[in-house]
Amino acid sequence: MTSVLIIGAGVSGLTTGVLLAEAGMSVHVRTAAPPSESTSCAAGAIWDPLYATHERVPLWSGVAYRTFAELAVSAPDAGVRMLDGIEASRTRTTPAEYASALPGYRLCGPDELRPGFTAGWRYHAPVVDMPVYLEHLQRRLKAAGGTMSIGYAPRLADVAGEAPVVVNCTGPGAASFVPDPTVTPIRGQLVVVENPGLDEFFAEHTDDLREMTYLLPQGPLLLLGGSAEPGRADVAEDAAVAERIKARCALIEPRITSLPVLGHRIGIRPVRDPVRVEHELVGGHHVVHNYGHGGAGVSLSWGCAAEVRELIAAL
Repeated sequence: MTSVLIIGAGVSGLTTGVLLAEAGMSVHVRTAAPPSESTSCAAGAIWDPLYATHERVPLWSGVAYRTFAELAVSAPDAGVRMLDGIEASRTRTTPAEYASALPGYRLCGPDELRPGFTAGWRYHAPVVDMPVYLEHLQRRLKAAGGTMSIGYAPRLADVAGEAPVVVNCTGPGAASFVPDPTVTPIRGQLVVVENPGLDEFFAEHTDDLREMTYLLPQGPLLLLGGSAEPGRADVAEDAAVAERIKARCALIEPRITSLPVLGHRIGIRPVRDPVRVEHELVGGHHVVHNYGHGGAGVSLSWGCAAEVRELIAAL
């Protein structure tokens, strides 16, 4: 039985742990903080692989889409919903290549577009309630015999060799853990309000990610987004950013205008060009990297975890 130590318990670390443990490997996950405090827990988590760079993104994201679609049916307590919605652009543009292959895809008519938007398309996609979903992954990990502990690992060189295989799922921490100076933190913030009755998502398609607009129904809650601040790695609430988010979203859905803010979710996207999923020998010890997914960690999670499993099986 292959023994594996995974460093990191965000969505990449837990998903990898689940797949490896369910494949019969002996898996231990070490994390500096509980999954509920990870940057993954703050994610809006609509399936959208657009903002990740790697030639295998179509493959990885396809695996994740199919897995989430299955979970939405087979595991009603996993926090995964398959929703219809609109992705729209303020400029005339063509849809992302992946969108046209999705269930329910069609171009929007002019009457379906919100004010200020000139093009849009509809499709069916997973939207994941991350606090609930991370609990689901932890239950699966435990059920498969995997274990988890809280412990800080400052450097890869300190843990390489602690197990026959170490899997690096440190996300934004990879910048110092590996160290990998090509990992860039990009801060994102969401605003949480009561859901006034939305059952479809809205996502802005734009190259300017600093103040993109999206509304993601999560049952009784509605997540409003978003922001992207390169180089910023603090997770303190920014009232000015939150105010702008709510104002932009109110133009899309006026019913939220008077709703009180129930909370904020702030996370750090670990951006790397390209995403790193590969085997490396560190001091003669086997290490498999799985990090740098940017804002597409959830969207690539099952595909990247499956690739890690294949890399380990080939050792």
